[in-house]
Amino acid sequence: MSQNLKKCFVWVCGYLNIIAFALVGGYFYIKSDDEDIKKTVKTSLIVTLIFTAITAVLSIYNYCGGFSSAYYGSVAYDVYSICLSVVQIAKIIVYAVFAIMALVKK
Repeated sequence: MSQNLKKCFVWVCGYLNIIAFALVGGYFYIKSDDEDIKKTVKTSLIVTLIFTAITAVLSIYNYCGGFSSAYYGSVAYDVYSICLSVVQIAKIIVYAVFAIMALVKK
């Protein structure tokens, strides 16, 4: 497997699931001697943790709002829904850009 394909695979696994990223990224980090792949794994870890933290904050907001009986028809729920959609779109864009950069970068 080429180095560029390995780097792209790390980004794809980071987008799909944090567990898949931990397995693939950890394997490439431990087994690879190439510093460029290790740098890609570190960068992908940081990006994955940022999106996981943002999603966790939004989930806490949603769960706290769920204690109210009128939450799901309110403006607060609309704000949560819009923020979650924006985060998901940003996640797709960020991971796609990094994966493409990993494929075409020499």
